[in-house]
Amino acid sequence: MSVTSRRRFLAASAVACGSAAIARSAAARDPLPLTLGIQLYSLRGFPVDQALDHAKALGLTQVEFYPGMFPITDDATAIAAMQKKLAKRGLVISAHGVNRFTNDAAANRKLFSFAKAAGIKTLAADPDPDSFASLDELVKEFDIRVAIHNHGPTHRYNKALDVLSAVEKHDERIGACADLGHFIRSGERPTEVIRLLKGRLYGIHLKDFAEMQDKTKGVILGKGHLDIPAVMEALVAVGFPADGALSIEYEENPQDPIADLQACVAVARAALGQT
Repeated sequence: MSVTSRRRFLAASAVACGSAAIARSAAARDPLPLTLGIQLYSLRGFPVDQALDHAKALGLTQVEFYPGMFPITDDATAIAAMQKKLAKRGLVISAHGVNRFTNDAAANRKLFSFAKAAGIKTLAADPDPDSFASLDELVKEFDIRVAIHNHGPTHRYNKALDVLSAVEKHDERIGACADLGHFIRSGERPTEVIRLLKGRLYGIHLKDFAEMQDKTKGVILGKGHLDIPAVMEALVAVGFPADGALSIEYEENPQDPIADLQACVAVARAALGQT
C-alpha cells in the first residue's frame, strides 16, 4: 500500500469510528441550522480552480478566501471572473481574510470597496489598535463586518478577553472570527470562548490541536481538544448568525490534505446532524 493510499485508508477509518458515535447522539434531534464551509488556506497547495473543485467535492457550499487565493483588487473584471468560478460550482463566499487594517483610512477603504464589489459580508482581520476609528466609519458606510482573528499565545489578540476588550466600545459590526484551534493553543476552552463572545461572533475557524500549548500539532477535528458537538450546540445557543462564516481550517499536509479534510467534514456534519 502506498503512503497516500495508507493515509486515505486511515482517514476513512477515523471517519467511520470518530463520526459514528457523534451521529448516534445527533440522530435524536433535528439538524442544527448552521452552514458548514471551508477556509481555503486548507487547500493552499492547489491552484484556485482546483481548490474550488475540491471544496465542491467535499459537499460544501461556502468558502472563506484568504488573500493569497483572492487578492485585494479594484479590477472589476478580476472580481467578476472569480464570481463566475464560484457560481459555476454552486459556491458562495462566506468571508475573506485574514486582512490587516492600519490607521491608513484610504487603504482600509480600498479593502472594503473590494469586499462590497465581491459580495463579501465579513472581513476576518488583524487590525492595528489605531485602525478602529477608521473601521467604525467603514462598517457603517458599507454594512460589512470586521471579525478579529486570534493567532495564539504570541499574538496581540491572544485570549478571548483580548478580542472582547478591543471591540466592546466600537460599532457592533466589529467582532470576532474565533479560531478555535489557536484558542486551544492559548489554553482556552472553545465553548467558553463562544459564550464569552456572544453577540460579536461572526466567524469560526474549526481547527483542532493535539495539546493545549503553544507548540503542538494539528489534528483531524475531534481528535484533540475540540469537542465538536459541544461547539455546534454552543454556536446555536449564542445565536451565531445565519450568514456567519463557519469554516473548517486544516493546516497539515498542504500538498495532500483531501483525505484528512473528508474526515473533518464527516465529523462536523455528524455533529450538526446533517449526515
